Amino acid sequence: MLKIQVEQGPGFEIEQTATGQPLVVNGQAMDWDLVKTGPNSYHILHDSKSYNAEIVKADHENKIFVVKINNQDYHLNVRDRSDLLLEQLGMSKITKAKANDLKAPMPGKILSIMVKEGDAVKKGEVVLILEAMKMENVLKAPNDVTIKSIKIAPGNNVEKNHVLIIFA
Repeated sequence: MLKIQVEQGPGFEIEQTATGQPLVVNGQAMDWDLVKTGPNSYHILHDSKSYNAEIVKADHENKIFVVKINNQDYHLNVRDRSDLLLEQLGMSKITKAKANDLKAPMPGKILSIMVKEGDAVKKGEVVLILEAMKMENVLKAPNDVTIKSIKIAPGNNVEKNHVLIIFA
């Protein structure tokens, strides 16, 4: 089962009991014809009405999508069975927790630091290079963060789990 929340409007639940079976939307079978017309576009026929749909943006990691249907954008938040179960158990916020700091994953020597305090850094951007066992290890930002303080300098030796950078 999927639960979809439209940004500006009601949410709805979609289920498909088996492959080839019709989708069930809010408890009612959805009788439609769907034809893929391009890499991200579809033509839908439902209740003798024609719809053109295009997936404009797909953020699979956060399960957020923008779908354009007949030239109107719809922002969707999708939750699957696992998300719904975590939410029911009160654990949904745990999986989305942001890191407050960056720690050394192993003992080593700081070769270079690519950021300074106050910098806004995007998820995946390189923040520093750590040399360990004669190899250079690139450490990246775990999320979109702002650098609050830097606790090391180039040339410093660090142990595993030593706090390197604190995020705001």
